[in-house]
Amino acid sequence: MHGCRNERLLVKAIKIRGFAAEIGQMAAKRGNDSLRKFRLDNILENAYIAVMNQQNYVQINQRYSGLAETTCCLSCGGAINHAQPHKGEFCVDLGSGRGTDAVRMAEDVGELGQVVGIDIADGMIEKARATAQKLSVDNVRFEKAELESLPIENGVADLIISNCVLNHARSKAKVWEEIFRILKPGGRFVISDIYSLEPVPEEFKNDPEAVAECWAGADTREVYVQTIQKAGFASFDVLEESKPYAKGKVQVCSWTIAGVKPGKKKCCG
Repeated sequence: MHGCRNERLLVKAIKIRGFAAEIGQMAAKRGNDSLRKFRLDNILENAYIAVMNQQNYVQINQRYSGLAETTCCLSCGGAINHAQPHKGEFCVDLGSGRGTDAVRMAEDVGELGQVVGIDIADGMIEKARATAQKLSVDNVRFEKAELESLPIENGVADLIISNCVLNHARSKAKVWEEIFRILKPGGRFVISDIYSLEPVPEEFKNDPEAVAECWAGADTREVYVQTIQKAGFASFDVLEESKPYAKGKVQVCSWTIAGVKPGKKKCCG
């Protein structure tokens, strides 16, 4: 079933590629200045990213929904241990999984605060909602969404955490742009994730199953740092960083990083 879906997505990408080629031909024939401004490489890249994202999320949903009722550890760092949410804050957990960290933050921020957990796996969303209901935690909600398109308004978050999830995203630049967008000036992030010592070979990077296994989507440390900086974060602190270890077909390191969105945080009162 998933194979058929992936084939349909690839056909869709081929059609988009054909459309991009037609635009190029129109620009050449008509000499139209506005058409010449089309960046064909961007069109193709965006189409490719869209297809690969859909393929990746199909695999991620399948894999992690199946793990929702297990007790296996899906963590690669201690973001929640460094987060320090305060009373009344608005917090976001990207890749909230079973909801453990989001519920913990909800208890920390109190009834005047709010927490939103974001995940793509149906099973994880169901498990997280059930956990919150069982513990009578009312100031947390869990929503299904892609990391590249968060259902959260601009500049509202005081704190964003994530644990070994961002590596799944095809467009990490877009994810970090979203993190920057929803944070308040002076808002902070604490992210645990992995990076690869060498670029992951394309054969694995383009394999949705390998990406879902939490290794094939990893960027190198250099690329990771550049992505964060391009999103608008001038600097960040490394709170934890492991020694290299084998994962899948590559060598990776885990790290936990923290940073602040430029600008002054508004005071109350």
